[in-house]
This record gives sequence, structure tokens and C-alpha cells, in this order.
Amino acid sequence: MTEPRASFAIMGSGGVGGYFGARLARAGYPVAFIARGAHLQAIRDGGIVVEESGEAFTVEARASDSPAEIGPVDYVLFAVKLWDTETAGLACRALVGPHTAVVTLQNGVDSSGVLATVLGEAHVMGGVAEISALIAGPGRIRKLSPFHRIRFGELDRRRSARAERFGRCLLDAGIEGDASPDIVAAIWAKFVFLTGLSALTALTRKPIGAVREDADTRALLEQVMREAYAVGQARGVDLGAGLVGERLAFVDTLPADMRASMAADLEAGRRLELPWLSGAVVRLGAECGVPTPANAFVHTALKLHAGGADPPPAT
Repeated sequence: MTEPRASFAIMGSGGVGGYFGARLARAGYPVAFIARGAHLQAIRDGGIVVEESGEAFTVEARASDSPAEIGPVDYVLFAVKLWDTETAGLACRALVGPHTAVVTLQNGVDSSGVLATVLGEAHVMGGVAEISALIAGPGRIRKLSPFHRIRFGELDRRRSARAERFGRCLLDAGIEGDASPDIVAAIWAKFVFLTGLSALTALTRKPIGAVREDADTRALLEQVMREAYAVGQARGVDLGAGLVGERLAFVDTLPADMRASMAADLEAGRRLELPWLSGAVVRLGAECGVPTPANAFVHTALKLHAGGADPPPAT
């Protein structure tokens, strides 16, 4: 018997959620995008446009700013900025039925716990998005990286029918999926890498190519990652002895002009995820007695920008 099409809601329809949601919609899955403002209106009027590898495709899609208007779905791809986790999680309650899985595709290591508190641990599935993509304009998503992968798994490491079904959906949509046997370790492995990438590309205002070629900035990148790694190990996450070296080798394969989204946010005067990246390394390190001087330096150097640009003076 043919398996029924799984339904999806995209909570946070920016570069990450917008790209993966568009791929699923293009493959014929019912997908609803939760968006706001001009982005929402553009999706309603003309669908969502994805630009990648010099080409573009457009898919018509349901879009709303009200999860209650969408109702329960099989899977929620949860891709909001980290400061919106609790608020968006509460809004997700309208999307959650008895068997719904909310798949976290955010940065940082705090989101799964927050969502478990808000929605119940049984509804949360861990996820890692490996992609660089952004909103190029209302209703337009531009993919920058040559890769687009989702690692996923149950937080308690068990195999589940819903995780296996999710993997089949990704495959059908042309998305590389990886069912991780330990998704918590996978989330931390990305955190180690992304904390370094975000810290150095934001701090230097330079892309990763320049950062990795300079001996001093490369050394600081490595130190930031090693501190994040040490904190994860101290918290009982099995990250493997060679992770930092592997992540540095991966950095050397990235396009030279790549920057972390936090660097783009800094340049645009938007709010930063700094408190949940280098700031989290400092906070969690203090809790478990691990020194984190490099991340403390990054956090201090950027903290005055963390709230975004100052509003213009009243006239």
C-alpha cells in the first residue's frame, strides 16, 4: 500500500526553513510556511522562489502568519532565530497533533530543551541543518553552499517509525538526510564548528577564506572551537577525540567567500545569536568549570552589537 504523503509546516521560513520547505513542496508534499510581513505576502502572491547553482525554481505554497490557521501536521521544521525559540514554540502548539514531530533546525545547543519544556519531550526530534542560505528578497531564497543536508534523530537515541518516515520524505525531495544514532552529539558537533565560524567571520568582518589563511585568526578560530568542544565533553557529550581537527579540515573545504549568518546579521544591523553561541560556551563553561577565555573575548567584543542597530533618533 502506498504510504500517505506526510504534511509539513515550516516555522521560520528564512534561508534554512524556506529552502527545505520549498524542496518538500516541489516534491508534492503538503507544506505550509509560517512567515511575516513582505515575505509572507510575496509567498502568497507568487509562491516561493529558490535560487541555487545559477538556476531557480518556483513552487506555489500555502503561507500564513497564524499557526492556528494551519492546524496539526505530521512534521514541523523549526528554524526560527534562537531568541524566538520559546515564543515560536508556544505558537507551534496549534501545529502539534498526537504524533507530530517538531524537528529543530536551529543553531546552538539549547533549543531542544526549551521546546521539550514547551511542547513535551515526545514531540521534539533533534535536527542539524547543514546549509548556507538566506532570504534574497521577499519570497526569494538563495542557497549559497554546495551542500544541503539534514541530520536528524530522536533525542533518546531510539529508532522510530516517524524518524524513518522523515528520512524517506527527505530522500524523495532530493535532500540529503542522515539518521544520526546520537543526534545530541551531532548537534554539539555543529555547535563547535558554527561557534568558531560565527565568531571569527563576525569579529573580523571577513569571509572564512581570509580567516583561515592568516595564522593568527586561524589559531583563534581553533581556540574558540576547542573551548566549545571541551565544554561539550565536560557535559558528557561524546564528541570523539579528533572532532576539532576534522572541523578545521572541513573549514578548509568551504568556499572562500562564505560567512556565518551572524556575520551577515552584524553587517546589516540585525540582532545577533551571540548569546546562544560564544555566549553559551561561556555560560555553560562556567557551570562545569571549563575555562573559555577565547569565547569570552568574542562575546565581550561583540556584545554591544548583540541587540542590533540602535533605532534612529526621534524627529
